[in-house]
Order: sequence, then structure tokens, then C-alpha cells
Amino acid sequence: MTSVIGLRHFQHGSLPEGFKQLLIEVHADAYADAMDDEFNQRFPWFVDHWSGMEGFTCVVAFDGEEPTGFAYGAPLQPGREWWRKTEYEPNNGYTSTYAVSEVMVRPGWRKQGISERLHEALLKARTEDLAVLLVDVTHPKVQSLYETWGYDKVGEQRPFADSPLYAVMVRELRAAA
Repeated sequence: MTSVIGLRHFQHGSLPEGFKQLLIEVHADAYADAMDDEFNQRFPWFVDHWSGMEGFTCVVAFDGEEPTGFAYGAPLQPGREWWRKTEYEPNNGYTSTYAVSEVMVRPGWRKQGISERLHEALLKARTEDLAVLLVDVTHPKVQSLYETWGYDKVGEQRPFADSPLYAVMVRELRAAA
């Protein structure tokens, strides 16, 4: 049976007490079978890093009061857009980018379309030209899912020495003028 899932929006500068811990607990459940990986253990650092960025936004899905998943990201600073190291040239001179850092759903709520709802709610009001995200190259089904959401793989990157190799995926957010 599919639950009625409510979405709540959060942003930099007005995060409630316990917000970061909520994300850490959802991540621990979503990655329970991979928490022995040191890279996954650094997730609290990533939460602090991203939530401290100007323009950070997050959408959390709830089943009643139970958090089921979240999506978050922030705009990238012009000239510091790490994905531009790829050979991809955006159409129409698009310049601004919103980085989708995380999209995750806890195991008990997967395969209900929650990740897509979170993702679309996160991007709905964005004014940037492009969205970019990374997908572990050992997860081709996830990459294929993002392709159905309008993303194209434009290269590969390993952002940290101990991180997986990621597919760099870009999606245009605005229609051509």
C-alpha cells in the first residue's frame, strides 16, 4: 500500500533545530548496508557543508511525522562550477547551475515515486539554467532513472580521493529562448 507522503521545504538561514540530525538519520537508514565505507561515514560533513551554502534548499518527504527521504542542493558559484571540466557545452549560452547534491529515500518507502517527487519539488522554483548531479558509475539503473528525468551524462569525475567514480549528469532547466 502506498502511503500519503507530504513534502516540506527548507532553506539556508531558516533550518529548524534537529534538521541536520534528521538528514543524518535518513542517510544512515538509506545506506545501512554501506556504512562501513569511510566515504559514507563522512555524510555529516557533507550536510554541514551543503546546508551552510547560500541558496541551499532541501525538500523532505514525510509519512505522517516519519521522514522517508530528502533531496537537497545549492546553486554553484559562477566560475566554480566543477562539472564544467567535462566536454559538455550547454545550449544557448546557459551559465548558471544548481547542484543536486543528494536524493535519497529510506528502504521502506522506495519504489513509490517519492524520489522523483522530491527531485521535482527541489527544482520546481529554481531560476538557474542547468541542474547537475553525480551518480556512482556502478549504479547504471540509477543513471538510467535520471536519464528518464531529462539528464544527460556528460563525463565522469572522482571529486575526492576516496569517493566512487561518478557519472556527471546535466539537465537543462529552462526551455530555449
